[in-house]
Amino acid sequence: MIRMKKFLLALLACSAGALTATAQAPADRDGLLRYAAANRAMPAPQASRPRVVLLGNSITDSWPKADSAFFAGSRYELVGRGISGQTSPQMLVRFRQDVLDLHPAVVVMLAGINDIAQNTGPYDPAATLNNIKSMTELAQAHGIRVVLCSVLPAYDFPWRKGLAPAPKIVALNQQLQAYAAERKCTYLDYHAAMADSRQGLPPALAKDEVHPTLAGYRVMEPLLEQAVATALRHKAPKF
Repeated sequence: MIRMKKFLLALLACSAGALTATAQAPADRDGLLRYAAANRAMPAPQASRPRVVLLGNSITDSWPKADSAFFAGSRYELVGRGISGQTSPQMLVRFRQDVLDLHPAVVVMLAGINDIAQNTGPYDPAATLNNIKSMTELAQAHGIRVVLCSVLPAYDFPWRKGLAPAPKIVALNQQLQAYAAERKCTYLDYHAAMADSRQGLPPALAKDEVHPTLAGYRVMEPLLEQAVATALRHKAPKF
């Protein structure tokens, strides 16, 4: 009888621990559910309007709402797949379902700012670059042209001050540009077009100096269209 009571108490303790772990587990940590229904409902791409997937974080996530007319009027089928706050490892986890399975002609990747902001842990420049390399090489292995975007300038982060991101962004962008040339990708340099004298994003383009306003997106839009046009002029990659 005593043994039975001990067994039951142990079983209850295990059950309580499992319930606690379940309650504390993050829901959809990598955003796999965010676009799942939209991905399933998406028709096959049309040859007359090349599909372009924009993969990124909050800057990409907010873009279609900030300037819906640009997305509706583009000569390309622009498919937004940004998730606010995401880092490059999270984008890599959802890359298959949010990019590869949509069969775009081009993927435009904007990643790295939240890595530098340490949203999911300490910033490791080599790890961030490796994540972007992995996504690039996955895309190219599936015949998808890649546009690698520079990280936008930022002098400081309002949600995590004191990290001095500006020189880290410049260093990462130099690596991205070199890697783009190595892999025959198109490099889209938002940073050069938007940075102020501090290597930050001026208030005229972003009220919080991180997230573009409509004025900021209006600077980015022709650069995006030009980069996509450049990528499409090249044959689909074969590696």
